[in-house]
Amino acid sequence: MEAKEIIFYLLAALTLGSGLLAVTARKIFRAAIFLLFSLIGIAGFYFWLQYEFIAAVQIVVYVGGIVVLIIFSIFLTQQAGTDLPNPPLRRIIFSALAALFGLIFSWMLISQHPFKPGAESPVAVSVANIGSMMLNVNDTGYALPFELVSILLLAAMVGCIVIAIKSRTETAN
Repeated sequence: MEAKEIIFYLLAALTLGSGLLAVTARKIFRAAIFLLFSLIGIAGFYFWLQYEFIAAVQIVVYVGGIVVLIIFSIFLTQQAGTDLPNPPLRRIIFSALAALFGLIFSWMLISQHPFKPGAESPVAVSVANIGSMMLNVNDTGYALPFELVSILLLAAMVGCIVIAIKSRTETAN
């Protein structure tokens, strides 16, 4: 086994294991920490694929922004040590069936695709090219995804504020 395969399997184990633990954790703070590690694993995949800019965006936006806001809202609501309620049995069954359907559907789509290498030449990676692509509004630009990430961060901040305010008003009554 080569080093690149070992790195891939380690990143996959980190991402999938942390994601599974984030979904099944009974304590909400632990679930947020496992989500943090899962997102770091995804950033590790981007670094492994030599997409350093996307990896940095992954770390800054999701790890540094979303997860930190989630953790702060958990601390603001003072619910960090409480256990989450057990889900009903039908929700567990439905979740397992949905995951199974998603795996089968994904496998069917992937097995039908030939995955031929592209004929286009790769774009040179430089700060000037990344900057012009970020500001470009045509089909090859990334202005729309950049704005969507901004809206995502804004929605996360508003959600954390709403959770914190709702918790304080509930404890005041």
